[in-house]
Amino acid sequence: MKRGPLWIITMSGICIVIQSSAVHLRNMEHFIAAVTQLEDLNPRLSPLALVTSLRKIADQSDNVRHDFARSSDNRGNSQYENNSFVTEQLNINHNLSNFLNEVTHHFITENHEERGVVLTPDGTTVALAPLILGLEYGLWANEASNQPHGFYLLPLAKYLGKSFLQFGNATERLGPDGCWDSVSAPMAFTLSGMPSLATDALVHGGMDGAILGKHLFVFNCSEVHLSTLMRSYYLGNTEELDHDLNTLLRARYRRKNFKKITNASLLQEKVEKALHSHPQKGDVGAERLIEKGIKDFMLRYMECPAIIPRCMWGSAPPLVPLKPLSPPLAFLYIHHTAIPSKPCRDLHSCSKNMRAMQHFHQKERGWYDIGYSFVVGSDGYIYEGRGWKSVGAHTKGRNTVGYGVAFIGDYTAHLPAQYDMELVHHHLVKCGVSNGFLQANFTILGHRQVVAGTKCPGESLYSEITTWEHYKETELLKKQ
Repeated sequence: MKRGPLWIITMSGICIVIQSSAVHLRNMEHFIAAVTQLEDLNPRLSPLALVTSLRKIADQSDNVRHDFARSSDNRGNSQYENNSFVTEQLNINHNLSNFLNEVTHHFITENHEERGVVLTPDGTTVALAPLILGLEYGLWANEASNQPHGFYLLPLAKYLGKSFLQFGNATERLGPDGCWDSVSAPMAFTLSGMPSLATDALVHGGMDGAILGKHLFVFNCSEVHLSTLMRSYYLGNTEELDHDLNTLLRARYRRKNFKKITNASLLQEKVEKALHSHPQKGDVGAERLIEKGIKDFMLRYMECPAIIPRCMWGSAPPLVPLKPLSPPLAFLYIHHTAIPSKPCRDLHSCSKNMRAMQHFHQKERGWYDIGYSFVVGSDGYIYEGRGWKSVGAHTKGRNTVGYGVAFIGDYTAHLPAQYDMELVHHHLVKCGVSNGFLQANFTILGHRQVVAGTKCPGESLYSEITTWEHYKETELLKKQ
């Protein structure tokens, strides 16, 4: 390849070799490829030195050693100061430097476009700055003589604390999510509402940074290639979904794995610590805002399931405006799609199934939109159909009093994955009750119980839901 002229620029101790420029997509695959290239250009650079350089490129403040110094002795602090990565030079070409600078530097434009974020293969948008900080905290913990309890939560805690105090009791203190201009070739991500200081992408990056940072520390992975770790976490084989979930370190299980390493009291402690120098520290009103913010965080990101929005699976608009529901509703109806008959195991195939179902419902059935309220893939995610607020077309005669949830696949002879079923009867329903969409004493029913002549949701899945809390046997079932 023809290369342009070379320059050497020194910035913050980083030596940048400028060679050429190119356009890169804003997805995790391209970021990991860039990190791999950076590792290849700097084979003698330690992972800690490399991630510190990435953090500097992302223009993140250097608070790592201060966070550890408050809980370490002088020897640990000196260890950081004398570490060779402080003065080592980073070899990097112009193309790579530009891409890393653009893709890691987080900010939000006046048009609510969120920069410094990437799309992962499972459909989640992740801000890279908190991810990089989490990796650095984990690697630095291996170097420090003492580690603050819950140190891996500090990068996320800083974003949460600032947002809780900035937005007070406003609903905008967490989130929102958004939509990409293109899922196949993402370049621009636009938020779906007023931005907080802790958007969904920042929270996802902070959660991933905490999970991977603690992993690096617990397993003493001081010599691991960062690209290898991230490739396994974000690009892991989807066929592993049916295996033991307790051993899977995968992005699609971020909420489950994050729940294992924290709790509300620990996270609140870290948010308060992150705000140690804030002028409102010690203010009773501020402490109440933090406590309320933590409760909202736990519900939104740990109890509620991750839901893939319509814009991510490429939905067509409803043919007419949909009628609104009047929640809280009393019922949740369980379906299987039967066709498609096979489970979908990634964003691409699940999105394709969603579009096919919507097309069938609109064109063949004459419905205004996809009929279901929510659809469950076998990729660890729930897909938004008509959602919590609009009347569906899923259970004849019952659409105004309940939500319809369908599992993609034919579950006559076998069950969906345990994790996918837990998303519904543990997380989706709790989210619905907590947010006022489902009544606290709601009832779960199979489609066959209220509509005669159907075997939906399949013999195996129906037998399973009879064991779920809130399931109720009906007179119609007895007559059958």
